[in-house]
Amino acid sequence: MQRRIPQLSRRTLLLGTGAVLLSACGSGASGAGGTGLIRIGASLPLTGPVADVSKPGYQGYQAWQKKINASGGLLGRQVEFVVLDDGFDQNTVVANYNRLISQDRVDLLLGTFSSFLNLPASTVAERHGMLYIEPSGGAAEIFERGLKRLFFAQPGTTEDVPDRFVDYITSLPAADRPATAAYSTQNDPSADVPVKLFQERFEKLGIRTVHRSDYPAETANFDTLAAAIGQAAPDLVVHGAVTADGVGMIRSFQKVGFSPKFLFQTKSPSDPLTFPDGIGTGNTEGIFTTAAWHPSAKTPGNAEFVAAYKAQFNEDPTEDAASSYTATQVLEAGVQAVGRIDQDAIAEWLHANSVPTVSGTLAWDERGVPKASMLLVQWQKEKIEVVAPAEAATTSSVVRPKPGWTS
Repeated sequence: MQRRIPQLSRRTLLLGTGAVLLSACGSGASGAGGTGLIRIGASLPLTGPVADVSKPGYQGYQAWQKKINASGGLLGRQVEFVVLDDGFDQNTVVANYNRLISQDRVDLLLGTFSSFLNLPASTVAERHGMLYIEPSGGAAEIFERGLKRLFFAQPGTTEDVPDRFVDYITSLPAADRPATAAYSTQNDPSADVPVKLFQERFEKLGIRTVHRSDYPAETANFDTLAAAIGQAAPDLVVHGAVTADGVGMIRSFQKVGFSPKFLFQTKSPSDPLTFPDGIGTGNTEGIFTTAAWHPSAKTPGNAEFVAAYKAQFNEDPTEDAASSYTATQVLEAGVQAVGRIDQDAIAEWLHANSVPTVSGTLAWDERGVPKASMLLVQWQKEKIEVVAPAEAATTSSVVRPKPGWTS
């Protein structure tokens, strides 16, 4: 399907080779310990196959910038963002972070979107001795390289994605569990890693695999895949979707006339804006995914964030927006606690402390992996509801089996 290119805010200024400068107060001196602006650099896939994810994520950064500057700035200094477009290309994201550090000489960094991009980008940051807080991209391999200044700003990583849904299926009476399953995933570590874990754990439960496939990120037509899955007729489909591919697969399921009893997709269904628009609002009913955040969560500052974001952008925040905002909250907490821009001191403080955020209170192990867990959510009556854990649930019911497509 066609990918939407995000529209930049009117307050942004496009600079030459893809750089976007976000400033609330004009130009000024920068650098650690200075008295001018604090400049924060990031590379984002503003164009390309995950641009839909990047737009609200970018706006999450902007929402925090507006808030921090209105309250006097970070360390009493106004914050300016320098954002480069990487087009969802690994070589470009590496070049961008090298440029941000070596040429633009930003004071701090924030991460990009997807494990595909954050894997090489975090390596660049570590090589230059820079703190790197990523809003998304929880593939396990990112955290297995001994990086000391890397932190993930969500409650869990890709290895945690299967936990709550597998627990839910396990809790069902044996006669109500799916007997067969199909697995298909985009070739991205944020998707294919959890799908592999899903398959291993469901097979241990005795759920027989009848289909397994993967596809490249640029795939736009899912009709052949959907037909193959439909022919296998699984009770359960686990789809490793990153963004628009989640919509594309469901559209193809509709086209070939296949609807499973259980459907779990990674990532894609957590977008309350593009997902229902893409597949038809009535067709969201009963679809499962995991989430790092929920707009109704009673987490510190969440209600204020949701209201301010909606006032600024005239739309509700998505999980991607909240994850970006969470990353900035983590960065802010570390900088304010240390009292200066010292990359190693901020990293040391974050390793030793917890930070209250809109995604919950986060703390990290020595790898930068959070010590919390994800939410299991399901689309019910045109809303995303939390179904597990019980203490965070926004509903006491679960839709089962998934209704057929409405059109």
